[in-house]
Amino acid sequence: MTKREFISVLAERTGKSKKETEKFINEIVKLITEEIKKDKKVSITSFGTFYLGKIAKRRGRDPQTGKEITIPSMKIPRFRAGKGLKEEVR
Repeated sequence: MTKREFISVLAERTGKSKKETEKFINEIVKLITEEIKKDKKVSITSFGTFYLGKIAKRRGRDPQTGKEITIPSMKIPRFRAGKGLKEEVR
């Protein structure tokens, strides 16, 4: 399901306009992004938790030259499904 399809279905279910629904979804995504950038967790009961994961620096190889390189540590967004979501999809 694409974002556009998601907005259409949600607008239909809530009786709101697509424009209102899109604005609301964008604000939710923006809020979650802002919070995990601050290294805070966003937990939605029975759905899951969004958080900032960290990958340690490691050694790798440049595929073009074969030279060994150091890949720097980085932060990535993560999501852990909650119990309610896991039970629903089983």
